[in-house]
Amino acid sequence: MAAAGAKDYYHTLGVSESAAADEIKKAYRRLAKQYHPDANPNNKEAAERFKEIGEAYSVLSDAEKRKQYDAVRKNPFAGFARTGTGAGAGAPGTTSAGGFSFEDIGDLGGLSDIFESIFARGRKRGGGAQAKSRGNDVEYLVEIPFKTAARGGKITITVPITDECATCNGSGSAPGTKAQVCPECKGAGMISFGQGGFAVQRPCPNCLGRGSVPTVPCQVCGGSGQVREQRQIMLAVPPGVDTGSKLRVAGQGEKGHAGAPAGDLIVNFKVTPDHFFRRDGLDVICTIPINIAQSVLGSKVRVRTIDDKKVALRIPPGTQSGTRFRIPGQGIEKNGHRGDQYVQVKVDVPEVVDAEAAELFRQFAEKAGLKH
Repeated sequence: MAAAGAKDYYHTLGVSESAAADEIKKAYRRLAKQYHPDANPNNKEAAERFKEIGEAYSVLSDAEKRKQYDAVRKNPFAGFARTGTGAGAGAPGTTSAGGFSFEDIGDLGGLSDIFESIFARGRKRGGGAQAKSRGNDVEYLVEIPFKTAARGGKITITVPITDECATCNGSGSAPGTKAQVCPECKGAGMISFGQGGFAVQRPCPNCLGRGSVPTVPCQVCGGSGQVREQRQIMLAVPPGVDTGSKLRVAGQGEKGHAGAPAGDLIVNFKVTPDHFFRRDGLDVICTIPINIAQSVLGSKVRVRTIDDKKVALRIPPGTQSGTRFRIPGQGIEKNGHRGDQYVQVKVDVPEVVDAEAAELFRQFAEKAGLKH
């Protein structure tokens, strides 16, 4: 049971007291996404619930702070000092000796990473001034043809990017209008919540950490300061990539804040199958048809490679269907190494022959001792 008057953080997140760290994080992600102000505009109840969820996770996600919180729940007189600004008290958001404080949200058990992954929002610090924080990385899945993956090449991709609104320069205010101090955080860009000896600071959900709110919202971005745009990027695909390969393109992610560097674009490749070639490591495999005469008597055939060249391949007499032949050095090249090409033959048997051909084949079968 929680101490009288104390918040039950386990109840807030809907988990048991014995919940593992992964379970707590999973519950937080689900609730934070559900109650985030972006998903519930102008909903004060959702905003308050969002604050409570963040406060609970800030405590329960840190093993040491969770341990101390559990001690307080069991013994409300454990000696944790309250936060305050009067004589003998620490600075706002801190506790005196025997207590502890939670610093910025970015340092609380990976909470910042979760916010970034869910909402892709930048952070701003003290006095409403924007921190010079690097832009977010952007991950994007790209499907490429088999041959492009094998040989490399250049492709153009269109990536959806959340970027700073060019009309209002990210302020959220309509051009020619001024913003007003955020009434929620009084321009600080951060808000603090306390319960007993616990003090939690996080970006203000009302102004999203800017410290100000627009008097007249920008018509282009609706006051958010951000827009979604489609960015075209010429991408150099290195030879030898495969499904699951990643390529980092520096500076092509979201813009940084206050002049900070942009994030990177992380491309995840997915290779589409080819109708002729298939891959096995650095080797390529293909299957070609040969007729029964070529199988019995032998032949020479020309086989296409991944470089769109054709090489001569000798089929010896008596070749069986399913036999593989190796063409050295015609596989996939990667990091200075190149695989081989393997050609598997499939003997095609004619379905219908005329009477004369059937008789000739019967004679052949008798001479060769073939049962039929």
